[in-house]
Amino acid sequence: MTTLSALLVEPFVDYGFMRRALVACFALGLGSGPVGVLLMLRRMSLAGDAISHAVLPGAAVGFLVAGGLSLPAMGLGGLVAGLAVALLSGVVSRTTALKEDASLASFYLASLALGVLIVSLRGSNVDLLHVLFGTILAIDGEALVMIGAIASLTLLALALVYRPLALECFDPGFLRSVGGHGPFYHLLLLFLVVLNLVAGFQALGTLMAVGLMMLPASVAALWARTLPGMALVAAATAAASGYCGLIVSFHLGLASGPTIILSAALVYALSLLFSPSGLVRRLFPPPHLAG
Repeated sequence: MTTLSALLVEPFVDYGFMRRALVACFALGLGSGPVGVLLMLRRMSLAGDAISHAVLPGAAVGFLVAGGLSLPAMGLGGLVAGLAVALLSGVVSRTTALKEDASLASFYLASLALGVLIVSLRGSNVDLLHVLFGTILAIDGEALVMIGAIASLTLLALALVYRPLALECFDPGFLRSVGGHGPFYHLLLLFLVVLNLVAGFQALGTLMAVGLMMLPASVAALWARTLPGMALVAAATAAASGYCGLIVSFHLGLASGPTIILSAALVYALSLLFSPSGLVRRLFPPPHLAG
């Protein structure tokens, strides 16, 4: 029991940076998990990845203005850049022949290249790695408050507009036909996506911020059948992946951000095998379903 406690609990008791990282993971799970479910149901999973890369130029400008790795400055810059790209891609898709996913892909490629270039101009390779892959173990109180505030705002927004957001995901045509202001709720969803990607950027960097948003959402789709159930499963999966990733990275000396995302990927792989609609159940159905 003592050995188990030393492995699973003591790192968070003994080290403040581990406690802050764990709280950040839990907050990210609460906000990003449900948003990822809505994005997946809207069939815009890859849009989340595109927008996460679009955050990079704004974060790079914040890096230059602050003269270093200032998470609040970089977060604010990332929020502005992410919203700008999301809005621009929407305008392009409505005024040209390009679909929204194509315009997002174009903007994200340009944004990624521009962001890397800006950081490279003034920063070192270490700074660039921190921007791309995050510094979750370096989360300070100020950044933690920002992540918690974003998670709280996300949950409040989802509670207030749950029904129209759900309709926007399942049947946007019906929402438009009853005068439900579908475009407004679509933009609200994109705003929540950008907001949570900025929070994820604080901890996991621009390349992996979308990981705690979409992997838990995919797990939730394999285990739950209702939207509230999927949101709960996604949030719990993201939080558990954060905890497991931190523990494994601490004891094995691995990079924390990638280990957290790989933990979520492992849960996804196990879900593909053992969920109610997984491969094992298909190959070996219960006796009352066989034949």
